[in-house]
Amino acid sequence: MMAHILVELGAKTINKTFIYIIPARLKEKVKIGIRVKVPFVKKTIEGFVLGIENNISTEFELKEIIDVVDNEPILNNELLELGKYISEKTLCYLIDAYQVMLPLALKAKDKVRINVKKESYVELIINKENIKDYKLSKSALKIIDLLFNNVIMKKTDLTKISSSGVNTLLEKKIIKQVQKEIYRTNYNVNSKYEKIELNSNQKDAIRSVENQFNKDEIFLLYGVTGSGKTEVYMELVDKIISSGKQAIILVPEISLTPQMVNRFKSRFVDNVAILHSGLSDGEKYDEWRKIEREEVKIVIGARSAIFAPFKNIGIIIIDEEHASTYKQENHPRYHAVDIAIWRGKHHKCPILLGSATPTLESFAKAQRRVYKLLVLPNRINNKPLPKVNIIDMKEEIKKGNRYFSNILIDKINERLKNKEQIILLLNKRGYSSIVSCCNCGYTDKCPNCDITMTYHKKANIMRCHYCGYGNNKMDKCLNCSSVDIRELGMGTEKIEEELEKLFSSAKVIRMDIDTTSRKGSHEKILNDFSDEKYNILLGTQMIAKGLDFPKVTLVGVLNGDTSLNIPDFRSAERTFQLLSQVAGRAGRKDLAGEVIIQSYNPEHYSIQCAKEHDYYNFYNKEMLIRRTLKYSPYYFMILVRILSKDYKMGMDVSNKISNHLRNKLDSDTIILGPSSSNLYKINNIYRFQCIIKYKDKSNIMNVLKELINHYEHNNKIIIEIDIDPIKI
Repeated sequence: MMAHILVELGAKTINKTFIYIIPARLKEKVKIGIRVKVPFVKKTIEGFVLGIENNISTEFELKEIIDVVDNEPILNNELLELGKYISEKTLCYLIDAYQVMLPLALKAKDKVRINVKKESYVELIINKENIKDYKLSKSALKIIDLLFNNVIMKKTDLTKISSSGVNTLLEKKIIKQVQKEIYRTNYNVNSKYEKIELNSNQKDAIRSVENQFNKDEIFLLYGVTGSGKTEVYMELVDKIISSGKQAIILVPEISLTPQMVNRFKSRFVDNVAILHSGLSDGEKYDEWRKIEREEVKIVIGARSAIFAPFKNIGIIIIDEEHASTYKQENHPRYHAVDIAIWRGKHHKCPILLGSATPTLESFAKAQRRVYKLLVLPNRINNKPLPKVNIIDMKEEIKKGNRYFSNILIDKINERLKNKEQIILLLNKRGYSSIVSCCNCGYTDKCPNCDITMTYHKKANIMRCHYCGYGNNKMDKCLNCSSVDIRELGMGTEKIEEELEKLFSSAKVIRMDIDTTSRKGSHEKILNDFSDEKYNILLGTQMIAKGLDFPKVTLVGVLNGDTSLNIPDFRSAERTFQLLSQVAGRAGRKDLAGEVIIQSYNPEHYSIQCAKEHDYYNFYNKEMLIRRTLKYSPYYFMILVRILSKDYKMGMDVSNKISNHLRNKLDSDTIILGPSSSNLYKINNIYRFQCIIKYKDKSNIMNVLKELINHYEHNNKIIIEIDIDPIKI
């Protein structure tokens, strides 16, 4: 018998399988979807078995499979087919599609092993009436009594009573020691679940989805912030698992996972598994096996949780469906919503997309009835949405207010006096975004990326946020030697310092990439703020959505224009989403909420619509612009990125590709570029791009495949294809 093996060959990976002989000793062990070790040239590598045949005629001398890695397949039939879909959809290698679905412990990578964690337990092996035949100490008898009541116990718990007693019982063969596998993940639930009475809108939404439980219907749940979307999710999940099926719930960021997990764990206790990048490789392995063994029926996690190996999915829920983090930025560039829809069709189950600020693409599909629209128009108990004030920072600058407007300072003082809490958003980390010479204008830039570096005062280092390069802050100009150096711009670290100067009695906690790099730091910050150990939570966009704190009555946005200044057709949409989401953190419970948005462009429609909580008005204005400029959702888009260390070569190849696309694709297809991407150079690699806008996809994929194949073995040029790009 022979097997088709798919292997990963690094830079030389190709989209084909290799044929190996299955030796007689492995005939019963080799199965489709399992990992095996095979010889390849002069080394041993791992691969997936994708097919088995009795006899294959070949002119080459075949080698034998060395050994199997797994006892059972780790890629079931569904995941094998899903990998093919990802490969076709994203134009990636098939091996990359399979690898991205699996935790590190299960990838086909030689010498990567995660051990199963085990702990020693003891159990009785004689009957109670026979104990009297032994002369035992009081501590040994106490251990026996405990084992009679508990059957099996951790050895460490019993040695605390008497280690000599345990050893005596083992020597006399009254008890035996066994190794039992334990899981590394351990979540403590901080709250007790309390049943909430649902309103009529929530009940209608639940009923609509419940009526389609065995169909691959896609629902868009548009609910204002605080309208009780999570309660809708939990009710639907409860109904699904009661019917014997399983549920996947996705959240966009690790920072949202603790609160969502806490709510689901408080209701469903040990029936929940967690999957996200904040877990260690061992924890991911444990959670994956917990799911595969069907020891749980619910999975909560970030993007990669969409691949959870459930075999009987009843519903897939994607919370904050507008978040860009659901799209993987590196190869393979899949979108979790696309994977969810594919799996929904496979399992014939509904997909529920939830958001207070849906993407224009999703809302347009709902308008065309491709998705079924469900609406939660009001907050729970009809609590009002927070009042939003827009402050023109051009006027505040004239008053000498560089960071905080007078009204924001007054409102913060008022909340501190009332012992209420404040959330402040500034979507830029670090201390200063620019360090420049006042004499000649020289600016300290990253030598690898040709973009300004950010000053981090606590570490006293200049850091590039793209390649990670760092150096000491210049104390004199590297161009003219002047010592007149100034710091421009502001980041969360700078604002934290200013808050401590302005509000001496306030306790401020900062939440950004710099303060959440350690394991468990997200959860600790959120728990400490929830427990009111801090008055002010200052952070980047990771604090903008999904979080629920009863005492937060004021939200301040220090620079509402940040995302508007990005040269991207989605910049207005992202601005509206960010402002609307962070505004929704205020006044979610009994206390009224208020929002202060500081802006240098206060009349922009995205900011004005966010002020009025008016999604429909924003949608109509933005759709008009998109239609005029022929952008998504009126046109589909593909980004072709050309990367090279040689600027001239990269530009020449970009021109050739642009001309090739214009010649090969029909006249209705629009080709933009080539142009330099927004991030012109990263890590000494120049980046150019062409944008394809189209309505008919019929010939495009073949042309792109030809393009990839043409440059596949060119070591000086890299071609990246991004279908339906999130950023351009």
